[in-house]
Amino acid sequence: MGHLARTLGGLAAGLVAAATAGCSAGSGDTAASGALGPATGEGERDWPFAVEEVGRYDEPWAMAFLPGSGDLLVTERSGVLHLRDAGTGAQVEVSGVPDVVDAGQGGLGDVVPAPTYEQDGTVYLSWVEAGDGGTGAVVGRARLDTGDGEAALEGLEVVWRQVPKVEGDGHFSHRIAFSPDGRHLFVTSGERQQGSPAQDTTNNLGSIVRLTPDGEPAPGNPLEDRGGVSAELWSWGHRNALGLQFAPDGALWETEMGPEGGDELNVVEPGRNYGWPEVSNGSDYGGGEIPDHAEGDGYAAPAAWWDPSISPGSLLVYDGEMFPDWRGDALIGALSGEALVRVDLDGTTAGEQQVFDLGERVRAVDEAPDGAIWLLEDEGSGRLLRLTPAR
Repeated sequence: MGHLARTLGGLAAGLVAAATAGCSAGSGDTAASGALGPATGEGERDWPFAVEEVGRYDEPWAMAFLPGSGDLLVTERSGVLHLRDAGTGAQVEVSGVPDVVDAGQGGLGDVVPAPTYEQDGTVYLSWVEAGDGGTGAVVGRARLDTGDGEAALEGLEVVWRQVPKVEGDGHFSHRIAFSPDGRHLFVTSGERQQGSPAQDTTNNLGSIVRLTPDGEPAPGNPLEDRGGVSAELWSWGHRNALGLQFAPDGALWETEMGPEGGDELNVVEPGRNYGWPEVSNGSDYGGGEIPDHAEGDGYAAPAAWWDPSISPGSLLVYDGEMFPDWRGDALIGALSGEALVRVDLDGTTAGEQQVFDLGERVRAVDEAPDGAIWLLEDEGSGRLLRLTPAR
């Protein structure tokens, strides 16, 4: 199927494809194409939420609410970590943050409280470092100490690295998620714009890894018997996975940027190959054709895909009380799409979508303890927004 036909077909289908259709898609992180207007009947005055600006940042990338206090951590790609007080909105800059390579898509990335945070104050972060061969993403953990109006990371240690390091400053991915039981650490590892490493299971590029909280390969991984880096892999054939979260039913979901068109929403299953760069419902930059996903091709197909691109930069599977009709649904921050996209999820099936055109690149989406939805817009706007039900 040609790129134009895919585009028209995808739009006619409401930009949703069932997993049985074997369709996937993606886009570049800095792509400017594929901006989406409001879905039919979804003009701003009809939105089911009110929007309140509660802060601004220069280069925001990720955020996480802390258990117990509800305080908010916000990362900036330049290497700054902020702690925002839940009650007053006042914030301090956290000291002890590692040095990062701030170039292109690289820098300070994700931040996630450990399952043991309320007992020991541990948080996990991802960032980009330099080394032999170029740059690569790493994940580390530290204790967050707070008090007297200050905050600091103490005892920072690296627990995981992308292997190998390569030249360039794109497709690090480095999103972090813990399994619901807290026993396993999952990390998305981009293919660094290299393509073929995603099909090479002797490295961890273009994969999702499953680790112990200490960063060791988790027992029971699909390639455990091979040892080494291969033993880390949970799934592979990924391009640039910038969203990762468990649903309330325990399914692991991932959003992934494809090439020119073909962004994906995937259910992540152990030992599955998601096809990049052998198959994609997008086209290579410059118009080069890539075979579409097809039934029986041996690759895991996405639950939903987009062409034109929306550039999915984040993922939340909502589980709050404030928007009861959205419980269990995927909320995706669209970068080039400049929108919040809701996808109705039923088990491992993706259904109807709503697109809320915000007019700015949405970098991160998270759920506050009270069920409000918080958004971080990308640099250039950098607004921190709180979404609550419309009155």
